[in-house]
Amino acid sequence: MDDRGPKAEHKQDPVVRLETCTLATARRVAAMLDLDRDGLADGTPLPRGWQFVLLGADTPRSELRRDGFPGLGVPLPDLGLPRLMLLGRTVRFLGDIQIGQPIRRTSSIAKLSPRETENGRSAVVTVSHELHDASRADPLLVETQTYIMMEARPTAGRQDPVDAPVPVPAPFSVVPDETLLFQYSALAFNSHRIHLDRDYARDVEGFPDLVVNGGLATLLLTEHLRTRHAVVSTGLSARHMRPLFCGRPMGLLAEEREGNWSLSGFDETGALALSIEIQT
Repeated sequence: MDDRGPKAEHKQDPVVRLETCTLATARRVAAMLDLDRDGLADGTPLPRGWQFVLLGADTPRSELRRDGFPGLGVPLPDLGLPRLMLLGRTVRFLGDIQIGQPIRRTSSIAKLSPRETENGRSAVVTVSHELHDASRADPLLVETQTYIMMEARPTAGRQDPVDAPVPVPAPFSVVPDETLLFQYSALAFNSHRIHLDRDYARDVEGFPDLVVNGGLATLLLTEHLRTRHAVVSTGLSARHMRPLFCGRPMGLLAEEREGNWSLSGFDETGALALSIEIQT
C-alpha cells in the first residue's frame, strides 16, 4: 500500500460550540429505545452512550455533500472522494453529563491520511470531540470517530438480498427498521442518504437496502449492556467490519471475561459486523 499525503495531524483551528442535551431530547432518545422516560429529569446524568445528540453537525442544507452527509462537526477538505463510511470510534467517559447542563464542545480533525492503492484513491479521517462543562477546562468526555472517504463506484448496481438468512449466533437480536433509522438520524441530525434514501443506497452506493447508522448499531449494543447487565462503562473502542441493513436482524452478544466486557453485533448471515471492547 502506498500512503500519500499527511499522516499525522491535519492543521486546522478547532471548532467550538455550545450544546445542551435538554430533557425533551433525552426523553425522545428514551422513546426511540422503548425505555421508561419518567426517570429522566434536569440535573440527572445522561446515560453513557447517549452523547450522540451533542455531536451532530449543523451544516446548512445548501452546503451538504452530494451523499447528504452533514459533516463531522468540522469542515472536511474536498478531496474528490464522494463516498464515506464509519470505520470505528473510541470513547472515554471522564465524568457524567447532566441533562440540561450547558456543554462546550470542541471538535477538530486529529488525522487525515490520503491513500493511493491498486483499488483507487481513499482517505482515512479521524475527528476528535471533547465535551466539557461550559465553566470548566477538564473534559467530561472525549470521543474520536474514524471514517474512510472513497471514490464513487464506477457502476454500483444492487447487491442481491440474502434469500434465506441463517440463525443469528447471539442470544438476543433486534431489527433496526425504517422508523428506528429515521428517529436516530433525526436525533443525530444525520442526513446521509444511505440511511434515508433507499434508491440512492441501492443504485448509487450499491447496497441492497438502507444502511444502519454505525452510531445506532453501537448504541444498540451499549444499551444492551447497560440495561440487561447493569454495566457502567468508562470507555469503549468500536470497530466496524461490515454494514448492517434495514429490516434485517442484528444479533447482540455481550461476553464477560475476567471483569472485561466484549460486545459483538452480527448481521443476518451470522457474520460479525461490529466489535466493541468495553472499559469498566
